[in-house]
Amino acid sequence: MNKHWSLGARLALAATPFLLVSLLLMALTLWVSWQLDGGAAAVNEAGRMRMQAYRMSLSVSTGDTQALARQIESFDASLAMLRQGDPERPLFVPWDDEVHARFASVENDWAAFQQRWTRVPMSSVQVLPEEAARFSEHIDAFVSVIEATMSHWTRQLHLLELAAMALAVLGASVLLYIGYVLVLEPVRLLKNATDEIKHGDFSARVDLQRSDEFGALAEGFNRMAEHLQSMYRGLEAKVAEKTALLEEKRERMEALYDVTNLVANATSLQELADGFTQRVGRVAHADGVALRWSDESNRRYLLLASLGLPEAMREGELCVMAGDCHCGAPEAPNGTRVIPIRSMKLSAMKHCAHAGYEAVVSVPIRLHERLMGELNLFYHALVTPSEAERSLLEALTAHLASGMENLRLSALAKEAAVAQERTFIARELHDSIAQSLAFLKIQVQLMRDALASGDKVSVDKTLAEIDVGVRESYGDVRELLMHFRTRTNTEDIEPALATTLRKFEHQSGIHTHLAMHGNGMPLSPDLQVQVLHIVQEALSNVRKHAQASQVWLDVQQHPAWRFEVRDDGRGFATDGPSGGETHVGLRIMSERAQRIGAELHVASRPGGGTAVTLSLPALAAAPQPLSALEFATP
Repeated sequence: MNKHWSLGARLALAATPFLLVSLLLMALTLWVSWQLDGGAAAVNEAGRMRMQAYRMSLSVSTGDTQALARQIESFDASLAMLRQGDPERPLFVPWDDEVHARFASVENDWAAFQQRWTRVPMSSVQVLPEEAARFSEHIDAFVSVIEATMSHWTRQLHLLELAAMALAVLGASVLLYIGYVLVLEPVRLLKNATDEIKHGDFSARVDLQRSDEFGALAEGFNRMAEHLQSMYRGLEAKVAEKTALLEEKRERMEALYDVTNLVANATSLQELADGFTQRVGRVAHADGVALRWSDESNRRYLLLASLGLPEAMREGELCVMAGDCHCGAPEAPNGTRVIPIRSMKLSAMKHCAHAGYEAVVSVPIRLHERLMGELNLFYHALVTPSEAERSLLEALTAHLASGMENLRLSALAKEAAVAQERTFIARELHDSIAQSLAFLKIQVQLMRDALASGDKVSVDKTLAEIDVGVRESYGDVRELLMHFRTRTNTEDIEPALATTLRKFEHQSGIHTHLAMHGNGMPLSPDLQVQVLHIVQEALSNVRKHAQASQVWLDVQQHPAWRFEVRDDGRGFATDGPSGGETHVGLRIMSERAQRIGAELHVASRPGGGTAVTLSLPALAAAPQPLSALEFATP
């Protein structure tokens, strides 16, 4: 079994031999240095012994016994020190055979000289220099031997230092190489692999078969890279799938938005059908498109629009009766269905088979569970729409049904608005001009009778009545035209009131005054129209009956809207038996006031003028959205 070595163990194993050798060299160097230090001290001490020998010879020659005794004692101490050594200094002699021989010679000489110098008579002092010289030569020989030994140790020290230097260089080189192999190279491989992964190459791997930490790290890195590569591949597939799904949803949203925009902006049924056919054909990638609309009983299907169909097929299927073909089948199940043309039972109509189509996708068009038509998509190959495509086609047809229903309702609203406007015009003509014309018809008959009887006075009187009636009819026509041309402001009614008073003053010559009081919420457009019509009718009554010189219009906006039309005319008695029937304008104003939920009050007295007050409810000032039908109501 392979033994697993950690990185620290490998580095320690590589460094241990160099460490041990270094310690050994250091120990040897220290030991040699210690030997050299001890030998140097021994040389120094031996040199002092030579100097002491000369001093003793001098003391012997001078007869100084005391000094000689001290010198002998000192010389004995030096010999003892050389013999025994002194670790504290340190001092020791590098003993070997020759050093021992030289030291023994010195000791023998010293024993002989000591007996001779201390016992010779003074007459033999002349031989002392020669003996001292011989004794010194023996000491010098001893020193020379020590120095020779020290030279040998010095050479050994130099060799050790050179070995230490060589070991340092070799150890540094080996450790650098081992560090490169064990640390730097794995780090470089890991860094290169990391850079490759950072740049998107998830196939990068670290080829490092090791049992240490870097081997485990490389193995972990390779597993991580493999995991990332597998995840990236899966992510790419998921991204591609999501991208396709998002693209499909974008196309669906774009198609829905396009059809919604078409439905909102189409002004006619044919424009809507043609635009829808083109858009659905592009979205569904159909070879042909047919849009069929059904009647109320779903017995017939009319071809509103088509795209890509042969001319013969289009002309032959302009109107398809229910049951004559697989298209246009009211009893078919709800939802999108695929009709394989070749495998279906042959029907009376074979246009699609003759045109080379292989399949038809039929989508019923429904609105609130009511079948309104059918969308047929023709393909030259067998197709199977996905669930999303089916949902999209059904959503598009639902938008189409809503758009066509809105067009129908808009047309009905316009017809209703026109009918109500005609009713309003008829009522206005009946209440004003028709009555004037009936009065003129009576006056014409009276004129004929007066002419037939030759009554000149009656003729003149009748002509005057006819002239007055014609003038009143002319004024009614102008007022009616002014009513039709009235325009309101969605924010403020004051400009419309001022314009109405200016027109009235121009037509009648009566001075007018407008006063606005307070601040309130603006009236909705339909209320403004009704208020203006009531004010115009009150002014018309002033022109026709009041014989006034001035008219005042006071408007109170807060807390509720109140309009008061006052004049300084002749007035009338409001409690008379025929007051309500004579003044048709008062009845018209009352009807309008009731229509908008307002109160109309008329105050008048003969010779004191007339005041017509219109009071709106408090909630009437809140602007409310109105349909086109309500806005057109007079």
